Amino acid sequence: MKRVLALDMLRGYALVCIMLDHMPLGYLRQVTLTNFALYDAAELFVLLSGFLVGLVWIKVEAESGLRTAQWRFVRRAGQVWLALVLGGILLALVSRLLLEAGLPHTAIWNRYAEWVIEAPLNYAAVLAVMWLQPNLLDVLALYVVLLASAPVLVPLLLRWPWAFAAGSLALWWVAVPLNAMLPNHRVQGGLLFNPFGWQLLFYSGVAMGAFRHRFMPVLRRRSGWLTAVSAVITLWSLAMVALWRLGPEGKQLADAMWEMVGRVDKWSLAGARFVAIMAASWLVAVPLAGIFAWMAASPPGRALARIGRGGLLAFVACVMLSVLGDAVAGALPRAVPARLAVDLWTIAILWLCSDLWLTLRERHERRAKPGTPGARDAMSRGSAS
Repeated sequence: MKRVLALDMLRGYALVCIMLDHMPLGYLRQVTLTNFALYDAAELFVLLSGFLVGLVWIKVEAESGLRTAQWRFVRRAGQVWLALVLGGILLALVSRLLLEAGLPHTAIWNRYAEWVIEAPLNYAAVLAVMWLQPNLLDVLALYVVLLASAPVLVPLLLRWPWAFAAGSLALWWVAVPLNAMLPNHRVQGGLLFNPFGWQLLFYSGVAMGAFRHRFMPVLRRRSGWLTAVSAVITLWSLAMVALWRLGPEGKQLADAMWEMVGRVDKWSLAGARFVAIMAASWLVAVPLAGIFAWMAASPPGRALARIGRGGLLAFVACVMLSVLGDAVAGALPRAVPARLAVDLWTIAILWLCSDLWLTLRERHERRAKPGTPGARDAMSRGSAS
């Protein structure tokens, strides 16, 4: 499958933002996505993941049939689940080593570091059944649920898209009480990232990837007013999160705008967040497509794309680096140069991990004989990471 460099770049940017946002002493966290939009890197990551699922599903089903496409995403859900379990164990061990070395950190709850030593089997078990999702890895629990639902729900989406959209919207509407019924370690029950709410964004991405050739020509004929509406929504989103920086008057205006929108809950995916990222998606895909293509071709864009293609390894690495960066920054002077150096160091290590992983995978693909089933599978592997 031909890679879309801008999508890989945006996915890499999302991973970098997730890493920086969870480093409380970081300097570059002031310029991550959450500072300029009503949504943040989590929404960007889930939407892009859904889009890639739609792209890959259509290709695999066309080439090898429905059952092959379904089995592919059953396997992928299993891989993400394994990454959640092993990543949770590794996260706790890293935290333990840092605490033993006298490097405290606040990016994650320190109880994980105790449980992994005091009751390792119990800790692994609660991770495996997803009763516990360590913070920073909790979005992977959401991703497991969404990917596990794909083999059943994507065929329904492809056959009855409008009925599916109505059902998805209805499920989002009752997401909060449904999530509370799921057994979990949280007092209020349910997963932190409510899967009944976030499925709306994920399957919107799947639909965008699967139906893009059908609906984009229709939407482009109405691009003028769609771009205008999307620009207004995006500017409103920017104003809501940025006006407070302009003093008391700006804060007063921002407060009034927040009151007009209402409660903007991230964990169950508030409607305002969904609308804001969908509006931004139109701007990126249509009027700003040339700019983003140019950015993706630049050296920083290619570096971010390399991270974006790192898949699960890049995600787990960004989580570990959040904890390491937090601990190292806490041990250094609070001066801007030191904080900035830690940020740049973590980004560089994240790129290095992704690049090494991709290099090994590309070497394996080159050794596979062209035209064989194994080679074709290797060529597309990681597209839906």
